[in-house]
Amino acid sequence: MSRSTTRANPLTEDEIGAVVGRMGLLAPGDKVVCVPLDGGVSSEIWRVEIGARRYCLKRALARLKVPQLWEAPIERNDAEWKWLAAAAAIWPGSVPRLVGQDRDAGLFVMDYLDPGRYPSWKSQLRDGILRAETAVAVAARLAAIHAATAGRSEIAAAFDTGDCFYAIRLEPYLVATGRVHTDLAPLLEALSRTTLAAKRALVHGDISPKNILIGPDGPVFIDSECAWYGEPAFDLAFCLNHLLLKCLWQPQNARGFLRLFERLTETYLTGVTWQPRAEMESLTAGLLPALLLGRIDGKSPIEYITNEREKNCVRNFARRFIATRVDRLDVIRDAWGREVHA
Repeated sequence: MSRSTTRANPLTEDEIGAVVGRMGLLAPGDKVVCVPLDGGVSSEIWRVEIGARRYCLKRALARLKVPQLWEAPIERNDAEWKWLAAAAAIWPGSVPRLVGQDRDAGLFVMDYLDPGRYPSWKSQLRDGILRAETAVAVAARLAAIHAATAGRSEIAAAFDTGDCFYAIRLEPYLVATGRVHTDLAPLLEALSRTTLAAKRALVHGDISPKNILIGPDGPVFIDSECAWYGEPAFDLAFCLNHLLLKCLWQPQNARGFLRLFERLTETYLTGVTWQPRAEMESLTAGLLPALLLGRIDGKSPIEYITNEREKNCVRNFARRFIATRVDRLDVIRDAWGREVHA
């Protein structure tokens, strides 16, 4: 049996205790307390308490927790571990400290970062905390990781995870959306193919505000299980997509979200060294409207856009820019600003 189809039952406390014991985290007499955590749809996540120490254990699920059938290889847990290790070497402090890995079990352990000290960027955006310096820092760290890994054959070989990236990103976000919008299916399938074929730099794959913690020393990236050596424009487009959608989530802060979009875009593009800046921007502008539509009619619809009026607003906007592609992100940003303020 392949590791992709291993048991789906949750870990037990005894099993977790055995894992941390094998990692050398237990002394005689230590008691292990395990607390399940909410962690999105794709993984089983636990806070593991050993005395005053707190760790986070993460294990990938073979079948994701969404209404539609969505399966993905659990080997992505190993890719996540390796992405975190690579990012830590490039920008220390940009990820949690790694503790230990059980590759055969499809899990690893890292430091637990308390939400009181490391709130998610999503929670800050929800609460109206719209700091330009946060967007700048996110963009600078992301661009640095892309730049440091661009054109490196050994990184490409270590992250030859295109099958997983297709299963957990391109198929559910682009191809599945084409099955709903059949007239756009050829364009979305072509975009999926060209994205998958790109081999430029190390991609996180889930640069969402919920996966960025804002700590005392700046942004901390988590949840890199989609890691893949491929098209870095996907990371930028994925993050910018969330800033656009949040204009509907918190309409009173729409102008602030668009300012963050501008600062993040400008900072990131300034850090692009591996290809012409205009080419990178054009690739991102091609992906962005497709990802917008994917969060409405793909396999992972955004949870805070629920009424049909807002869904149709996104649909109509995204369809227009998928059918008539533009090369500049400010064109999309300004048009979205007019849409949400209409």
